[in-house]
Parts: sequence; C-alpha cells; structure tokens
Amino acid sequence: MLGIKILGTGGYQPQKKVVNEDFTSFVDTSDEWIRTRTGMVERFVSNGEPTWYMGSMAAKQAIEAAGISPDDIGVIIDTSVSPDYYTPSMSCMVQREIKAFNAMTIDVNCACAGCVYAIDMAKRYLQSDENMKYALVVANENLTKITDYTDRSTCVLFGDGAAAAVIERADNSLYSSFLGADGTGAKYLFARSIPPANAFMTGEGHVDDGFPESNSHYLYQDGREVYKFATKALPNALTKAAEKINFDLNDLDVIIPHQANVRIIETAAKNLGISMDKFVINLDKHANTSSASIPIALDEAVRSGRIKRGDKVGLVGFGAGLTFGAIIFEF
Repeated sequence: MLGIKILGTGGYQPQKKVVNEDFTSFVDTSDEWIRTRTGMVERFVSNGEPTWYMGSMAAKQAIEAAGISPDDIGVIIDTSVSPDYYTPSMSCMVQREIKAFNAMTIDVNCACAGCVYAIDMAKRYLQSDENMKYALVVANENLTKITDYTDRSTCVLFGDGAAAAVIERADNSLYSSFLGADGTGAKYLFARSIPPANAFMTGEGHVDDGFPESNSHYLYQDGREVYKFATKALPNALTKAAEKINFDLNDLDVIIPHQANVRIIETAAKNLGISMDKFVINLDKHANTSSASIPIALDEAVRSGRIKRGDKVGLVGFGAGLTFGAIIFEF
C-alpha cells in the first residue's frame, strides 16, 4: 500500500492570549459557562499578525524539523478560510516567505476539515508524480477577524494559529481516507463575503441563497444543527476510512479530531466505542482554530512524544460546507 510519511511538523501561535474571563467585560458570559459547554479555557488571538505570516512561520519550523531544502518541495497546499487577500493566494505568500520557488501552489477551502483534505491531496500528488519529492501542507487561520464579538454563543469559541507538515510518499505503508460533504447544510455555518456590486447593477438579478440573516461578514453558526452533524460525521468518517482497508479502529494509537467542542468529541468516542484516552485534546488551550486545529494538535503531540514513529494515527475533521473527512496512516 502506498502511503505517506510526515517528515516534520511545525506550529505557530500569536503572542496574545485570551482567557475565558476576558470575555465577561463585553458579553454576558462566565468562565464556568464557557468551560462546561465547550471545554475551552484560553486561546491565542492575532495582535496584528496576518494569516500568511503565521502560516509561513509554521512552515519554516516544519521544514527545519524535516531537515529538507525548500527547493525540493513540489507542492504547497494551504487550507485557510480566513486569508488576507482575495488574491494572491496564501500558498503563494508562503512560497515567497520560505523560498520554495520550485513548488506549485494551491489554496483549498474545506473549512475545519481542510487539513485532512489537504494531506489526502498531497498524497495523491506524490503518488501520481514520481519526480515530486515533498509536499508541504499549511493550515493558517485568523478566525477572530470574522468572529462576531456581539454574539456570546460564538465569540468565545474561536482562536488563531497555524501549523504545517512536510510529507513524502511511503511504500508499503498503512493509509486510507474517506472524504465527503453535505452542501445542504451550508446554511448552518457560514460567513459571507463582499456581495455583488458594480457601477451598472440595478439589483434585479438578486438571488436568495436561503441562508439566515447574519451580521455582516461575521461567522454565523446554528449550534444545535452543527452539533448533530459533527457527532455523526466524526465516527462515520473514521469508520468508512477503516472499512476501506479492513482496519480495526481499536488498533489506532492516537486519534486527532477537529477541536470544536469537547462534548462533540466525547459523544463521538462513545459512539465509536473507543476510549477518550486515545484522543488528543488541546481545545482547552487553543479553542477552535478551524483547519489549523488538527495540525496544531498533531505538531504538539509529535513534539511532546505522544506520537512516535510507527504509531497508527487517525485524523478526522468536520466543519462548514458542511465538510467531513478522515485519514488513517502510520506516522
């Protein structure tokens, strides 16, 4: 089986840290309310650091850990849903900063499942092009710039940060993936961009998107519907990925889920019949960083020694779109 080897990981968190109590000065909430409903305690937020900068810093750390030259990277895949520009892409900006000028660059928007999608894409590029040595996956998010700080139910959920991984192909290595989406649920979690506008517009072409009213470009979330989706999508994606290769999920050493809410993870673990001891949880320190949450947790688990060479790892994401996906591989 052709799989992947993650040669090195890296991470970056902004310097500014916000704890639960900090929210009480402008919304009706409390540390206890946030902890008991989400499991979150603190999070890092941008103090001016742009998305491309955070991703570039994480990428440099991953390249250093991998011990490779940026010249040998064949593709950079960036997963941000909170880019700094409409164009250029975040992957182009990362390429500029790390000087990986032989790499093609791709941005993908798969929300909180973005890193899982990107790793699977990287594997397919490496598999189809024998001349490509390494792929670089970068997940960098500035979610706080699209966070509605007048909405007490959502503003406490999000943080900023980035992580990256250098990947190469690996022969005879465990690998499986299952990716999917349900666009009918798009209205449950979204943030609008700039609406159509030009000097000739009369408005007669307006089309209703079917979404509820929201506050400008800020994130809107129907918490109940997202919870229902996530608690099903997480175990389903892992199970489907395992079924492809007749793999027993109990043989996983570590599972890294998207860090959205500890209750979601606990419910999914119960549905899978897998102990919470196998799940990497760091949302108490980072909150929800969308596509960056899984690779930030991966980087921390690798650097702390929780994940070691030869371990069987499951990554599973779920988020806006609605998107979901899981990969199983040997680290």
